[in-house]
Formats: sequence, structure tokens, C-alpha cells
Amino acid sequence: MNRPGRRILLAGRLTASASPGRFTAHLTVTLAMSVLPVATAWLMKSVVDALVARDGVEALLGLGTGLAAVGVAASVLPQLDQYLQSELERRVALRTQDTLFAAVDGFVGLRRFEDPQFLDRLRLAQPAGGMNPQHVVDGTLGAARAGVTMTGFLGSLLLLSPVMAVLVLLSGIPVLLAQLSLSRRRARVLWEVGPAERREFVYGDLMADATAAKEIRLFGIGGFLRRRMLHEREVANAARRAVDRRAVTVQSGLALLSALVSGAGLLWAVHAARSGSLSVGGITVFVAAVAGVQSALTTVAAETARAHQALLLFDHYLAVTSAGPDLPVAADARPAGPLCTGIVLRDVWFRYSDDHPWVLRGVDLHIPHGKATALVGLNGAGKSTLVKLLCRLYDPTRGTILWDGADLRDLDVAELRQRVGAVFQDYMEYDMTAAENVAVGDLDALGSPERIRAAARRAGVHDRIDSLPRGYDTLLTRLFFSQSDKDDPQTGVVLSGGQWQRIALARAFLRDGRDLMILDEPSAGLDAEAEHEIHTSLRRHREGRTSLLISHRLSAVRDADLIVVLADGRIAEQGDHAHLMAADGAYARLFRLQASGYEAAAAPGAADEPATLPARR
Repeated sequence: MNRPGRRILLAGRLTASASPGRFTAHLTVTLAMSVLPVATAWLMKSVVDALVARDGVEALLGLGTGLAAVGVAASVLPQLDQYLQSELERRVALRTQDTLFAAVDGFVGLRRFEDPQFLDRLRLAQPAGGMNPQHVVDGTLGAARAGVTMTGFLGSLLLLSPVMAVLVLLSGIPVLLAQLSLSRRRARVLWEVGPAERREFVYGDLMADATAAKEIRLFGIGGFLRRRMLHEREVANAARRAVDRRAVTVQSGLALLSALVSGAGLLWAVHAARSGSLSVGGITVFVAAVAGVQSALTTVAAETARAHQALLLFDHYLAVTSAGPDLPVAADARPAGPLCTGIVLRDVWFRYSDDHPWVLRGVDLHIPHGKATALVGLNGAGKSTLVKLLCRLYDPTRGTILWDGADLRDLDVAELRQRVGAVFQDYMEYDMTAAENVAVGDLDALGSPERIRAAARRAGVHDRIDSLPRGYDTLLTRLFFSQSDKDDPQTGVVLSGGQWQRIALARAFLRDGRDLMILDEPSAGLDAEAEHEIHTSLRRHREGRTSLLISHRLSAVRDADLIVVLADGRIAEQGDHAHLMAADGAYARLFRLQASGYEAAAAPGAADEPATLPARR
């Protein structure tokens, strides 16, 4: 079967499986509606001929009753069909939306989410998956219905005038070809304007973002962002305008062609009636048949084009749902057992694509079980990338990462991640309740409020949450308030950055029993007192556990069992604090550089509490 046919069949299966009963009813109603116009025309012919022939009342009454019944059906069936279409569309959208995001959730790593072209495809796949299977089916059924109607009228025309039947049929071919061409152009434009629409969204989102509002107003860049947003909208509008202009030109020409054919047919009918070769009822049927064939041809073209465009967009949905894993998944994946000896990186190289520079260059590292390992280095050294590799959000470009001797690529990904807890530097702020924001660290805790509260206490955020209008049930967002309750704090509360940082830490504490705890700048948004409090808690939490700590503040890592210094994607040196200070290498230089910030104003010995590691872009 050819590709379009396979896609139509797939769309039909999706629609039918969403609601078999309604789908069957939709098919039945569509078939009934297709024969009604032809039945109406022939009944009208019979009524007119009966009146001219002065047939009896009983014959006229029977014909009139049939005509009235067809009229009632013609009035009721479209309403029923519209309801069935709407209900099918809702059910199909629910089914396909679930399938789409199940596929997205099945992506093992991050690569596709950092690919602009894939993000454009995903943006188009969401409405395409929700509506287009139904649009494919409706377009196909609409074309089939119009085809049945056209066949009936065409048969009538063949009986009355074979020449006119051929002429009317041939006039429909340009209509079909033009509509298909326009549908391809419209689908292509939707894809081509994707980057412009994405940029427009980014600028608009910035102008409405509370976090960005401070800088936008301070720097006075609102007009700059607005102009850029409007420029991107104009780019998209220009592409659509070009298609609309072509559609107006083509469809106007096709309408003129249809009018000329209809006019010629009407002149022939008048001539035939004068010569007596066509009855009054025959004229009625002829006029109705010409109009019906032309209308049906136009409908066939429009519905075919609609189905064709829906199929082109449906490709984006199919591309996402059939993309498969973005990282290799072993067919016989081994369970990720408890960490007993540690994690080993052997000659690990990594870059995000062949066009990007190397981020990690031949890293060899042993993260021992039950010990605290710290990663330090300037920005861009590769620390966060290494964390992504440990969580198997990416695979090394070269080399291997071993979990107790087993390659991460051979382990079950879900089980591996169940054994890892993490606080990421770019943690999420979910538009959910406070309890849910903590519980996402381990969803099993949703049924255990005490676990959530205990984690929040350890992160030092329990008192703040408890003081909220609805306590742990308070929404930590103002996204969902309505106009009537916009001034009611109980509809949602916005936390400070430091408070959000603590909630992110609470998620990590909720995953208390994990084999590996990763802490990527866990106190970056906290003040000095809060930072001291958090690191004291983290030290207690890390005792006897395997942990990986990343921090620019070297005072936070000096008590780690192993400190690893990354520079330009390589390990520059490693050891404990005393060893590295004695080696007088990169770590000692950075430690003293931080400490120098305190020496001018602090008492002797202040160098033991260094400042923040300088950043480098």
C-alpha cells in the first residue's frame, strides 16, 4: 500500500478505535446524506411532471410525502452528523494526545529537546495529533459522500445530455488539482514559519514574564522586544498572505470556469425544451444535476485537499510517536542493582554534536561508594555535562561509564534513575501546590504528608510553607487565578528564589535512600546564613553515602573525601583538601583567590572561609 493510503488507514483506525459506535453511526449518516440531493432532484422532477400531466391526487400526495421526508432528513442528518464529528474529535484528541506525550515521555535523554527542528515538529504534532486524524477521516468521508452525490447527478446528466456530462466532469479536474496544490502550500507554510513563530513566542513570553520584568523596565528594552516580536509575526503573516493571494486568484478563475459551463448548460436546456426533446421536469433535473455535479466536484476537491493537508500535518504526529528511543536501549537491559563499589568513568569524551567543541576530553574518574566526591572548576569546565552523563541523559561520545562494573548503556534506565537523587542548578518551579512541588522528588510521598513535611524541615522550608494561606495545599503560582479572585492570596502564592531553592533541596531529601546523591550548586540562591545551614544539613545527609557535590564556593566542598578539579574538559588534579592545598596547583590558586576577598576586611584566619569561585564564560 502506498504511503498516503497507509496514513489514511492509520488515521481511520485511530478514529474508529476511539469510539467504534460513533464512528459507525458517522459512516451511516454520511452515506445517507450523499444520496439525499439526487433523491430530491428526481422527486422534484416527478412532482413537476405529474403536475403537468394532471395526475391524480393520490400520486401527487405520495410524491409530496416522499419529498417532505427527504427534506426532513436533509435538515436533521447534518445536525446529527455534526454532533458525531465533534464527539469523535474529542475522543480522538484524548487518545492521540495521550499517545503523543507517552512517546515524548519515552525519550531517554535530552538531545531531542535541544533540537529546534524537533521542537517545531512537536509543536505541530500537538494539534495535528488531536485534530488531524479526525480531519483526515472527515475529509475522506466528505470526498466520498460528494463522490456518491456526483455519481448520481452525473448519471442523470448522461441520460439527458452525454456531452454536457463530459464537459461538466472535465471542468472539475482543474479544481481538484488546484486545491491539492494549495493544500500542499498551506502545510509547507506551517512548517516554514515555525522558527519565526517560536521566536515570536519567546519575545512575547519575555514581555509577560515576572522575572524578566525587572530588567526590561530598568533597561527600557520593552519597545525593542515588542518590535522584534512584531517583526516575527510579520514574517509569518507574509508567508500566509502569499498563499492566500494565490488561493484567491486560482479560486476566482475556477469559479469563472464553473459559471461559463453552467451558463452553456442552461442555454442548451432552454433550446432542448423549445424543441420538445426535454420536459419541464427534465429541465428541473438538468439544472439540478449541473449544479449538483459542479457543487459535488468542488466539494470533492475541497475535502480531498482538506484530507491531504491533514495528512501532511499528521506526518509530524507520526514522526514524533514513531521516533523511537533517542538513546540506545538494550533489548536485554540488566537491572541496576544497589551501588556497592562505585562509579568509574573510563576515557570519557563528549560533545553535543559534531559541530560543537568537545566538552569532556578523556576523563578518567572513580567516584567511590560511600564517599563524598566534589567537582570544582570554572564555568564551562564540563561539570554539569558530567552530571547529565551520570544520569544517562546523554551517552558519552567515546568511552564508558560503569556502575559497579556495568556499562550504564546496558542497565535499565528507569531503575538506574530510581537509584539517583539530584538537585540541579536549573531546578524547576512547578505550577502546583507546595506539597506537590516537594513530592515530585518521589511521587509515592503524595500519600504520606509526614514524609513531605520531614523533607521540607530538613531543607529549612517547612515553616514558610506552613505559614502559607493553605499550608502545604497552597498553589505556588498565580497562573490559575480568575478575575474574581485575583486579589485573594489563597488562590496562589509566589515564592522567592531562595525559598524555591529550598523546595528543590526538599525534593532531594525526599529521595533519602538513593545510592547516589548529586548536588549541583545546591545553595546558589541562598544567603550566607541559609547557605551555612543547608551545607551543615547536607554534610549530615552525606555521611556514609555516595554523593557528588558541585559548587563554586570552595568552603562547601573542602570537607569532601575527594575533590576533583576540572579544567577545559579534563581532570587537572584530584585529592582531598589538604593534599590539593599542599600540591599548590589549580585548586590552591582558586581557593586563595576566593579567600583574598575576605582578607582586607576580615581577621586573620579568614582565608578558611573563601568567597565565591569567579565565573568564566
